[in-house]
Amino acid sequence: MFQYPDVLLRTCSAEDLIVLKAFANRLQDWADVERIITRQSPNLDWIYLLEQLGPLVALKETPEILNRLDEMRRRADAM
Repeated sequence: MFQYPDVLLRTCSAEDLIVLKAFANRLQDWADVERIITRQSPNLDWIYLLEQLGPLVALKETPEILNRLDEMRRRADAM
């Protein structure tokens, strides 16, 4: 959330954006997720992110989402 004179702007955290896009599991969303992870990897709260995404992935019965996200994280950490 950012405060400007006379304006309050609510924004989505990088973690929440990754959760939304990974859960959607569309090609363009994965490209966006990869860019976010590449730019924000050292600052991301992975525990929070996985706590939010894990139950959604389980409900959707798509464990490959977590595998793909983990692969992106490992690539970003190797850079």
